[in-house]
Amino acid sequence: MAKRRYRSAKINKIETSRLLEAIVGDRIVVGVDVAKEDLFASIMDERQHVHAIVRWKHPKQSQQWVDFVVALSGAEHRVEVVMEPSGVYGDGLRWALHQAGVPVFRVNPKRSHDAAEVYDGVPSLHDAKSAAIIAKLHLDGASEAWPIRSNHERKLAAAVRLLEVHKKQFRQNRNRLEGVVSRHWPELSRILDLDSVTLLELLIVFGGPGEVAKRPDEARTVMRQAGGRFLDEAKVDAVIDSASTAFGMAQLDEERRLVQQLAQEARRNQKAMKAQERRVETLTADAPVTQHMRPVVGKVTTAVLVAAVGDPTGYESAYAYSKALGLNLKEKSSGKQQGQLHITKRGPGVARLYLYLAVLRWIQSDVIARAWYDRKVKRQGGRLKSKAVIALMRKLVLALWHVAHGRQFDSTLLFDTRRLGLNDRLPKSTEAAM
Repeated sequence: MAKRRYRSAKINKIETSRLLEAIVGDRIVVGVDVAKEDLFASIMDERQHVHAIVRWKHPKQSQQWVDFVVALSGAEHRVEVVMEPSGVYGDGLRWALHQAGVPVFRVNPKRSHDAAEVYDGVPSLHDAKSAAIIAKLHLDGASEAWPIRSNHERKLAAAVRLLEVHKKQFRQNRNRLEGVVSRHWPELSRILDLDSVTLLELLIVFGGPGEVAKRPDEARTVMRQAGGRFLDEAKVDAVIDSASTAFGMAQLDEERRLVQQLAQEARRNQKAMKAQERRVETLTADAPVTQHMRPVVGKVTTAVLVAAVGDPTGYESAYAYSKALGLNLKEKSSGKQQGQLHITKRGPGVARLYLYLAVLRWIQSDVIARAWYDRKVKRQGGRLKSKAVIALMRKLVLALWHVAHGRQFDSTLLFDTRRLGLNDRLPKSTEAAM
């Protein structure tokens, strides 16, 4: 194998005319190794010969680099830019290239990592080499088009990301609150849930059992106003009784203030989270595809799925959509050793989390899904219930691809109802509602 050289030149040192004279063929591939500041691009022709490796500073010289790429294209050459989805650092370049009419493609980072030693016989990987590998993988057909997402998808992505920020902050403050409350009033979390509005409002006002025991009537009023008609009066009595007999350390003033502040922050996060959930639900009504999916998995889950991997109608098959979500199967076997099948988990984890919760709701609300789940769990001896849920996730995702294309969701199309013994118990058309 011939030794490869990875000398790079600054963007302002490249002579475009001389470079074009040396390129054979009408296709030029520009492989970009994306980074926060120091970027490299490999200029490769159809014979997979690297004519130059260009480096520049982002964002200071990025417009100059875009102008250079545009100058490479013309009547005699068509230019294709390919890069890895490395966080958000390449989004500015993608946008500028899109505005300039230059097609952009992406390569899975795992592919370029695995190809490092195959490319030149050396397992090392650095910026200039990565740029060349990315270009080669594109010429080998291991890339896909990477268009700019629609405004609707971008809105959903931003809304879902903000929702996750509020949820994360709420979980963090709730967990902190659990620790300090358990030290001074361990009985409270056994009576009321830590994320209940009643508990949070009670702690915001009183901060601990001592103050509740001193002002029981006021505490009752606060809990009733917070819990409303859904609050069980027996729980109110239990909280008041536990305050005077709490098995915990006596609170100092600063410790009580800590509890009050944590409860206040958790409540603020909770309100922001609920408001953002309503915003996400509103945004799912803006496009036909989300309108089709909402009755199947819910408004928020629909938003998360579209934000995470895009419109299902943009995938050529249901399997491709499942693969994007990391739900395709992998196997590792050798010789007589037969490995088990597992999902790849290559897609965004947040999407699989919401799908998991959607399937749990599906099992509770759909007689066919429940029967299939029970049968599979029983066949496995009552173990591995999570695997049965994941199997249903795979079925649901394949169905969602068809639903996004306008087909009605029908559980009878996903399962053999005859084998489940349900034919006599089902109407002619069974539609699952989740």
